Amino acid sequence: MPFRHEWKHEINLSDMISLRHRLQAVAMLDSHAVDGKYEIRSLYFDNFMDKALREKLDGVKDREKFRIRYYNGDTSCIHLEKKFKSNNLSSKTNAILSAQEAQAIVDGDYDWMLTHENSLVHELYTKITAQGLRPKTIVDYTREPYIYPPGNVRVTMDYNIRTGLFSTNFLDPQCPSVPVPDSPIILEVKWDEWLPDIIRDAIQLQGRRCSAFSKYAACRMYD
Repeated sequence: MPFRHEWKHEINLSDMISLRHRLQAVAMLDSHAVDGKYEIRSLYFDNFMDKALREKLDGVKDREKFRIRYYNGDTSCIHLEKKFKSNNLSSKTNAILSAQEAQAIVDGDYDWMLTHENSLVHELYTKITAQGLRPKTIVDYTREPYIYPPGNVRVTMDYNIRTGLFSTNFLDPQCPSVPVPDSPIILEVKWDEWLPDIIRDAIQLQGRRCSAFSKYAACRMYD
C-alpha cells in the first residue's frame, strides 16, 4: 500500500471562506463535486472493546480502521475501505460493494464474503470472525474537495458532521443523523512525495496547527 502524507487542521467559517477563494484560484474542484461539494455517508466498524476508537484516543502510532461509504446518496457504488495510519502518513485500500452486499454486512450475513473476488473483503471477514469487528456508527458530513495534479495533492474541507447515533442502517435514506455539537470544520491536505509551494502557500492560516480530530471518535460521543 503506497503511503501519503496527511495534515489535518481544525478551522472556522472565516478560514473556510478565505481558503475557498485561494484554492479556487490555483486548484480544481474534484469531479465528484456537485455545486462545489458532495455528501458522504460512512459506516465505521469496531469491536466490542472499541479497539479502533481506543487506539485513536490513545494516540497509537500504527492503527487501522474499516468503513463502508457512498457519495451523494448514490448506493449503486459503495466503497469498502481500509485506512492505515502511521503518524502523519496514511494509506488506503478499497473494494467496491453492491448495495446487497453492504446490506448483508449490516444484517450480520457474512458467509458470502469467503468467496468474494476481492482480498479486502476476505480480510474484513477474517477480522469480523477473529476480532469481532461489527458495524458501529454512521458518520455523515459535507465535503468541499479540491485537487492539484502535481504531487497528487488533495485538499478537502469537511463540515456539517452528523452522527447516526445507534443506528447502523446506513443504506436507508430516511435514517436520521444529528449534528455533532461544537464540531469544527476540518481542513485535510494529502499528497504523495512533495507538497507544491503554491498549495503550501494557499493553505497557510495564522495560528492553525495540525490536529488529530477524528470524525468517527466525535460521532461516538453519545455511546
